Amino acid sequence: MRQLCFVHAVLLIFLTILYFSRAKNVLMIVVDDLRPALGSYLDEDAYTPNIDSFSHDSLIFQHAYAQQALCAPSRNSFLTSRRPDTLHLYDFYNYWRSSVFNFTTLPQYFKENNYCTASIGKIFHPGVSSNFSDDQPYSWTDSPYHAPTEKYKNAKVCHSQSGKKLGKNLVCPVRVSKQPGGTLPDLELLNEAKNFLHSHDKSKKFFLAVGFHKPHIPLKYPHEYLRFHPFDNVSVPALRQKPIDLPSVAWNPWTDVRDRDDIKALNVSFPYGRMKDKWVRLIRQSYFAAVSYIDDLIGHLLSSLSASGLEKDTIVLLTSDHGWSLGEHGEWSKYSNFERAVRVPFILKIPGKTDGSDPYTNSFSYVDELIELVDIFPTLVDLVGLKPLPLCPVDSRTVELCSEGISLVPLINQYTSHQRTKIPWKTGVFSQYPRPGLYPSMKPNSDKPHNNQIKIMGYSLRTEVFRYTEWLQFNPITFKANWSAVEAVELYHHGIDPEENMNLSVRPGFEKICAELRKQLRAGWTGNLPSHISL
Repeated sequence: MRQLCFVHAVLLIFLTILYFSRAKNVLMIVVDDLRPALGSYLDEDAYTPNIDSFSHDSLIFQHAYAQQALCAPSRNSFLTSRRPDTLHLYDFYNYWRSSVFNFTTLPQYFKENNYCTASIGKIFHPGVSSNFSDDQPYSWTDSPYHAPTEKYKNAKVCHSQSGKKLGKNLVCPVRVSKQPGGTLPDLELLNEAKNFLHSHDKSKKFFLAVGFHKPHIPLKYPHEYLRFHPFDNVSVPALRQKPIDLPSVAWNPWTDVRDRDDIKALNVSFPYGRMKDKWVRLIRQSYFAAVSYIDDLIGHLLSSLSASGLEKDTIVLLTSDHGWSLGEHGEWSKYSNFERAVRVPFILKIPGKTDGSDPYTNSFSYVDELIELVDIFPTLVDLVGLKPLPLCPVDSRTVELCSEGISLVPLINQYTSHQRTKIPWKTGVFSQYPRPGLYPSMKPNSDKPHNNQIKIMGYSLRTEVFRYTEWLQFNPITFKANWSAVEAVELYHHGIDPEENMNLSVRPGFEKICAELRKQLRAGWTGNLPSHISL
């Protein structure tokens, strides 16, 4: 009997090793402009039953941050695992392979390791920032797919509040059958992704990236999703105007929102005018309705993954390129270093490892440590068993393959094994945002300056408790900040002020904290790595 038990134990160990060592597929879902407006992140305005269900079998990283709150720079950053200062990419108008160096991308690395790599929707930012090709032929096995109806994204199909006029509006619930082509881009992306899963040769490994467009503006979505978000139930932020002690350089005047017909008609004064409370609710209602719409599509995508028999062999990551401000201290859109702009959802499902809720809470499994989107590349590589990425040297501009993030696998192992002793981890994470000057402006656009217009760079450090930001003079020719020329400082204590309404740097008694955080910010990402990791 003992011998039989021993044989069974050895067999079980062998099968476990075999299961965890076999190469797995990857499904990476990137939702454009999605802040953690999800039920699994305890947002009371959210209605996201499908993502919440998925989250029960996943790890939910509570403190994940983008490196820049702008689509192209953020996507270029996490797809190469390089930070904006390495890429010299802060706008939409440059391609790293041409302007800096031939850095290897996440899908390219998988492709070079015999994966079928497929891009559906918005993964790289389309246009010059990905060489008008979504980085082909480097990154993808076949040509990336974009929805045919995406060309109508700014068409005048949105009804005014009176219902009598069509315009290029921000708030845009629609009847799908009345839209150009009788559909919407994200519906087309879903169908293409389902076709990929059902037709894929199961003997071949795949890396599938699906990029949904909403809730990126315009907030265009099927009108029926409004039923989950009654107008009177939509919350509003406590402070809905510019905080007194906020430096002018930190303010983004939400120029893209102002450019919409329905918002133009409100004549909100530039740059600090306050949105009327009715419109605060209307915009928030439509943002959450658009998220509910995407939640529904993600539910169908995950069901298709299961129906195709691939669920148990596929790691699934759900994340975003950056967040979005929804009226908090009078801000809208992204284009800043505020928590609402740079914090993103990050939900990771690993078959056989994250299945089931936390046994200690019978609820979601939350990871509290700070992580960054540059950690995606090394993490997925480690999870499927490819050769790990080396950590980048201080100057990595001529190194094709390395990472300025670190693998999350040690954290994953800690949480999935339910260890009570925490491993050493990052002490701070970093975001940044450029400005053409110290004051909000339309020309040049202080939300979206071109690289050659940047005169100020805001570097932001997020620790467990604080957000500390310095706005520095910046040379757009050398791409260097002058760390001795500080134009403005922000300090927020998230324990007492999670909405970042009180800039404590201007108040007496915080000089020592600012000095400590200033030193930590200047140490950069390499100076905030876990103690067991070194260059």
